[in-house]
Amino acid sequence: MNRSREKLQKLAHVAQRYYLEDWNQSDIAKELGVSRPLISRMLREARELGVVKIMVCPPVTDADTLLERLRRTTSIRDGVLVEDGADDDATNQRLSQGAVQLLWQLHSRRLGIGWGHLIGQLVTWLEEHPQLGSTVTDICPLVGNASIPARNYQSNENVRLIAQQLGATPHFIYLPALPEGLEEKQLLCSTEIYRQIQLEWSRIDTALVNIGNYPSSPDFASLVRYGSLLQEEHTCGRLLVYYFNPEGKVIQSDQDFAIQIPLETLKGCPNRIGVCSANTSVQALRGALASGIFTHLVARAGLVRSLLEE
Repeated sequence: MNRSREKLQKLAHVAQRYYLEDWNQSDIAKELGVSRPLISRMLREARELGVVKIMVCPPVTDADTLLERLRRTTSIRDGVLVEDGADDDATNQRLSQGAVQLLWQLHSRRLGIGWGHLIGQLVTWLEEHPQLGSTVTDICPLVGNASIPARNYQSNENVRLIAQQLGATPHFIYLPALPEGLEEKQLLCSTEIYRQIQLEWSRIDTALVNIGNYPSSPDFASLVRYGSLLQEEHTCGRLLVYYFNPEGKVIQSDQDFAIQIPLETLKGCPNRIGVCSANTSVQALRGALASGIFTHLVARAGLVRSLLEE
């Protein structure tokens, strides 16, 4: 037997005593007639030479199990699932934190942001928990600005505030989300302003989009854009100003005059995060996942559990 093999066998003997038979280093040293520091060095060398391989197995959580089931059955690659808070606001703050955590995990640099209640909650969370060391360098809105004063739908203002808290550069869209009609949209989309935001959309590596419910009473703009099409298609949810049905079909209308990132451009973004708020329904989540648009998900664990148990 050569000396190298003899040494490896001695290292294996010491490692077996220590790791498998639960001997302490002093007892092993006495058995071999050597010092305890030598046993310590031998154990370290056993690891370095591959005689000992240590594997750490973190406990599998319920969220891990749910995400693995989503990976097997949907386009979702990863995500963050949170437990419910004391109320909807507390839950939305947890979801906001989960969204920021996912941006860190993805090393996102050029970020596109949607609108909606959860996006407004994200702004609130970031104002209280600035992330100036974020990897994000540039942020742009994915949809134009709303005519209503609600903060959640002021795309440029939300982008400005999020960029401020992430230490990133904001890029704005100086166009309305819903112009007066198709003719005005065509005019606005022929401008240099629109070409600039198109360029920003083509550059993003991550899109953060709220998954919302389809309202029981459609707003006037939706009726003008789609007529009765949304009801006929059994619409169940929305993302940005797009609507989809339970089969994941995004409803298209020749009269749609919304200004937002084109679906094909959105689908070309490497990371597409769907964020559910505290009140997103199972039906809306089902349709969103069936669309295949999203690669990542931030949602309540309870919502995903309900979806998978159906």
